[in-house]
Order: sequence, then structure tokens, then C-alpha cells
Amino acid sequence: MAGLTVTAVALPLALAFGVSSGADAASGLITAIVAGLIISFLSGAFYQISGPTGAMAAILMSIIAEYKMQGVFVATLIAGILILIAGILHLGRITSFIPAPVITGFTSGIAIIIALGQVDNFFGVHSQGTTALGKVFSYVKLGFAPDTATLCTGLFVILLMAFYPKKWNNIVPGSLLGIILATAGSLFLNLDIKTVGEIPQTLLPAERLHFEGITWEHVEGVFSPAVSIAMLCMIESLLCGASAGRMAGKSMNSDQELIAQGIGNIILPFFGGIPATAAIARTSVAIKSGAQTRLTGIIHALGLLIAMFVLSPVMSKIPLAALAGVLIVTAFKMNEWSAIKYMFKHKMKGPILKYLITMIATVALDLTTAILIGVLLGLFLFVIRSAAIQIAVEEVDPLRIGREGTDVRSWCVVYVTGPMFFMTADSIKKKLEGLGDREVVILSLRGVPMADITSVGIIMDFCKEAKENGKSVLFSSVQPSVMKIFEQSGLVEAAGEEAFYFSVDKVLLELL
Repeated sequence: MAGLTVTAVALPLALAFGVSSGADAASGLITAIVAGLIISFLSGAFYQISGPTGAMAAILMSIIAEYKMQGVFVATLIAGILILIAGILHLGRITSFIPAPVITGFTSGIAIIIALGQVDNFFGVHSQGTTALGKVFSYVKLGFAPDTATLCTGLFVILLMAFYPKKWNNIVPGSLLGIILATAGSLFLNLDIKTVGEIPQTLLPAERLHFEGITWEHVEGVFSPAVSIAMLCMIESLLCGASAGRMAGKSMNSDQELIAQGIGNIILPFFGGIPATAAIARTSVAIKSGAQTRLTGIIHALGLLIAMFVLSPVMSKIPLAALAGVLIVTAFKMNEWSAIKYMFKHKMKGPILKYLITMIATVALDLTTAILIGVLLGLFLFVIRSAAIQIAVEEVDPLRIGREGTDVRSWCVVYVTGPMFFMTADSIKKKLEGLGDREVVILSLRGVPMADITSVGIIMDFCKEAKENGKSVLFSSVQPSVMKIFEQSGLVEAAGEEAFYFSVDKVLLELL
């Protein structure tokens, strides 16, 4: 029953994502069937449901514009090989290196691309261009004259899905009902609007990948977008597994999931399919419907296969505007609204900047570049925050250790908090130079988690100068990782092991 429930959810989405990618509805349906059978059988968790997703449309549109469907097939094959290699090399933890705001911005950018890509089908207009933004800008030249019947059909589906009671979704998904009613209305009113068109009743359509169709020209031309497809597939599938694992209470084997996705995407092009990934919407439906084994994904695929053979004549009459309405609502729901609201409500400047820049880069550039920009920005902001170091100088108070009357006016303790590396070295140098003629300087380094050769060199020069002038530089509370750098650089040898103490109190009690 869980498998059949997922079938009802997956059917309209498979058709819609096939169309949104620039291919056709049949490609989306075949992808959902083959991926459901193969990837579900091999996946890293029983609850993972794979198939075509809207995120892929952003990449596939540009490939189809230049290399047609054969380019998509070759790119999918290459992506599958890359994903399989990633799984074999145990790269299942790759998403842990991507900051959460970057993933949120990436998802929002994809949602915008999906929505922009459906303007033609939703309004019944025509555009030109290989990217979503390019198509939008082409309306300035080509004009924008919406078709009333097409627009009304799309709006009907959006409104129905928006106001459809959530509790009814368990019985009949709103997207499926919207498409059924829109198709029935289109046929009854004899509307002259674009439809899905013929859906072949076979898993081996005429347009599919053949070994002789794999040319060096195709491989070279689509390798870069194939890398984007592979990265997107890994990110989507692993994030889906992490999220669904919390819902199901059982964790996913990430490496096995990548192997399953790799094998599935290697096989898909030979059936005329487009790239597949794990889909969070279908996976969550499977879990909520009581999925217990991998049979859920397999039964969902068999249900789609039966629908292909039995309902093919009816599905060919589905208005593209209805599918556009489903995709626009899906794109809206894709956004991680709770995470976005949290960032802006708490005025988190760093995460907001990463989110916005990644989102803009996703829409304006390509997905791989957007992720790289987001990750590099995250690293840059982290380095800037890491460069914050606090250095406080305190006079020694003999009363605190019961040595009142002792002359320690030329003694001081320098408390350092933060990493000592090349970006903080200048601050350390200026603070040490500003100490004046101190007879004893105690460096308390309890708050220093790490040090590099640049900062150690400055401290070593300070120690040598102090020793030449008959003054003392002592160290307290040095962390083991910092002490290791001190030893390797020769600072311990230069200052002498007797210059290192457990705490400031130990220094003062021994010297006074």
C-alpha cells in the first residue's frame, strides 16, 4: 500500500520533471520506473525513493539546447560513473563539508530556475535561450502575450494544490487530482492548448543511448555538466537520506546509496531516461505511508509501469500548463522556509550572505560553480572569524598570592585567547612590542588552540631579545598541540624547558 501511495504522488511529478528538463514526459516516466526498480533494490536505506527531480532541470535544459537528448544520455552515463567511483572511495560524507546556508541557497536557486523554466508552459508563450534567465530576457525581443485558456488551466492547478486539505493527500495527492481535473476540463471544453503528447508504451523507446552514439565530441562537451549532475545527485540523495533517516529512525549507508545511484544512472540512458536522484517528497510519503522494506520503491516503480501501459492514451492528453502548475507549487515548497526564516529573524549576517550569494550564483551561473562559490565564501568567512584574537595584559598583583610587599612592578601576564597564525601574527607582534621594559613577561596561552610557524617566529624573536637584555619570558598553560609546534620550531629549546609552567599561579609561587 505504501508503494501504491508513492505511485500516485510520483506519477504527476515524473511527467512534470520530464517536461521541465527539456526532454518529454515519457523520459520522466521511464526514469521513475527504471530508477525505482534498480536504485530501490540497491539503495543504502529501505525508505529511499529515487526518480527524476526538478533540480536536474537547471542542468539538462542547457545540455539539450546544445547537444540534444544524446548529450543528456552521455552526461547521465558519465555522472553515473563518477557517482559510483565516489561510493567506492567512501565519499558518502561529502555533504558534511558544505555549510547549511549554502545548501539552502542552492535549493532556493534551483527552485527559482524551475519556476522560470515553466513560464512558457504556464502562460502559453514562447521564448528562446539555453538558460532560465536567457529565456526570460528573450521576452523583451519576442513579446509576451499569455494565452487565456493556458493560463487559467495552470492557475486552476496551483489554486487547487494551495487550498487542498492536507489530510486528503493521504487518499489522493493534490497534484494528481489537479492534473486529472485539468485534463478532464480541457477535453470537455475542447481547449486548444499544448498537451504532453504521445507516450510510448515501452521501456525501450527509439531515442535512447546506444554505444555507437558515445562520441569523444559528446564526452568532451558534456563532461563539465556531467560533473554538476554527479554533484547534484550526491548532494540531493545524501541530504534526502539524512532527513528521511531521522523520520524513519534508521540511518542510511551513505556509501551504498552512492553506489546505487551510480549504477542506476549508468543504466538509465540505455532506456532513454534522464538523471535520477533520491527525492525527499516521495521518500517522506513512503515513510509516512508505512514503508518497511525496499519493496516499497519497487512496487511504486511497477505501479508506474502499469500506468504507462494502461493510462498512456489518457496521459498524452494532459495539458502542459497543468504540469507547469504542479512544478511551480513544487518549486515553492522546495525552499527551506524554516531555515530561511530563522536566518533572517536572528539577523545572522554570515549565513544570510552565504545563502543569498549561493542562490544568485545558482540562477546566474551553473550549479557546480554556485556550490564552489558558497563553500569558498564559507571558508573565507570562517578564516576572518578565526583571525579574531584577544590579548589582554595584566599587572601582577602580589596580594593575590600572599606575597604583599614584593616588588613586581615590572612584571606582567599576557593572556592570549584565539589562534596564533599568520593572520593574527601582526597583532601579537604589536602587543609584545608595546610591553616596554618589563623584567618578567608571562605568556598565558590556555586559550590558544593552535599556532603556526609565523606566530612562533615572532615569539621566538621576542624571547631572544629579552634574553639578550637580561629579561625573562615565561610560558604557562600551553595546550599540547601548541607545545608540539613550539618543540618542532625550536622555541622550547631556545627558551628552556624550565620556562614552561602549568599555570600562572605556579609561575608566581615558584619565583616569588
